Amino acid sequence: MSIDSSQTPAPWSQALLRAVGDLRVLAEAGEAGLDNAVHEDLRRLFQAATALERQVTVTGTDSHHDQMNSLAAIRGYAEMLQEDIGAESGTLGDSLTRLLQAVDTAHNGSAPAPASAPQQQRSITSEPGFILAVDDLQENRELVARYLSRSGHLVVTAASGAEALRTMAETDVDVVLLDLMMPDMDGREVLRRIKANPEWRATPVIVISGSQDMDGIVGCIEAGADDYLFKPFNPVLLQARIKAGIERKRWHDREEQYRQQLERNEKFIRATFGRYLSDEIVTEILERPEGLELGGDLREVTIMMSDIRGFTTLSEQLGPQQVVAMLNRYLGTMTEIIMAHNGTIDEFIGDAILTVFGAPQRRNDDADRAVRCALAMQAAMAGINAENRTAGLPELTTGIALNTGSVIAGNIGSERRSKYGFVGHPMNVTSRIEDHCQGGEILVSESTVKKLAGQYALSHRRELSIRGIEQSVTVQRIQEVGHD
Repeated sequence: MSIDSSQTPAPWSQALLRAVGDLRVLAEAGEAGLDNAVHEDLRRLFQAATALERQVTVTGTDSHHDQMNSLAAIRGYAEMLQEDIGAESGTLGDSLTRLLQAVDTAHNGSAPAPASAPQQQRSITSEPGFILAVDDLQENRELVARYLSRSGHLVVTAASGAEALRTMAETDVDVVLLDLMMPDMDGREVLRRIKANPEWRATPVIVISGSQDMDGIVGCIEAGADDYLFKPFNPVLLQARIKAGIERKRWHDREEQYRQQLERNEKFIRATFGRYLSDEIVTEILERPEGLELGGDLREVTIMMSDIRGFTTLSEQLGPQQVVAMLNRYLGTMTEIIMAHNGTIDEFIGDAILTVFGAPQRRNDDADRAVRCALAMQAAMAGINAENRTAGLPELTTGIALNTGSVIAGNIGSERRSKYGFVGHPMNVTSRIEDHCQGGEILVSESTVKKLAGQYALSHRRELSIRGIEQSVTVQRIQEVGHD
């Protein structure tokens, strides 16, 4: 940076202010032929030049920052004026070109190039975006808003860091243009808060500052700034940066929408298939696609079969709607209890429920959970019957059988239609035990008793002769959980 503030104005400032003076004379001479918008831009340019004239005799960091703001304003309004009237007014256009060359000399320290016709500014076209310009100086905010509005962007401004954060909370901003030197909350703190917020951190932040301190620049980039432009900024470069920022924000927004859609789809799948399969099976399918492959493996599981006693007779005495209401109340309550104990519901067979503990996920307490689940199911019958009485429906009693053994667990069926199911002799044994259950009774096979780690109240040990099985099956009744 070539600016060297001292008590004696530097040559660059004298040349620049002379160029401003020449422009003022030409503007006053052609005043009658200029429209109101051009008059307003000229007024703001001359206002910035007057401020710069005061600033060049002041020393200090703040003065340097103020000079950069004034140079940025002069350059910005001169370029917009050149774009609007340069082709129509040769003399005034040439004066604007000389003024811009003087600004470049002040900023870059290069010798002024010979005056020439204005060059065609490169046009940067981008998707319109929602831009937040943060600067404590009103003239800077207005200049940036004018620049970007011409490119089709919607621009809002904030005069302080606190106002910028409020705007971020209320609107979906595509790009933030952030000045560093502001009172109260400076730009670095605003940047830190934006990048610390999970909802904002993907919003590109372009720092625009008159400071060229390398440590400060590195600090901003490390804090998450996406770019850093110096005042007075090149408008074409700014448009290119904004275009890149909008594209990044749009990609992020699309990715976020896609992620949210995937989450909604997964929730829908879990909710839908969870009505037909256990949560563990749904998870197995979603997280391991190979879980859909046909086949299975040998698993030791505890099988639970429950059934309403005399349901066929009861259903013949009731209307269809009453039967369905009574059955849904019962199955709904039992399902919640089974799922709370991590049981896998294999299927509903009318009023019967076939449940397995130990597949697809095995736990060390499969047998104990099965017993606790059965006890909770019997305990819940009091509440179900209370609702039945209120609805004018008969009371129900259930029998529950528990048996432990090795079965084949896996996907059974065909490529077009399959289910996660269980095959093996223990399944048949459990069903036969359940046939011997009385209402309110839980019968447990000896194979299950041997697997129990907790203490339970067991009674009525007896041998059951089961059709299709040569040897008798030893079972006991579980009435309640004992105390250690």
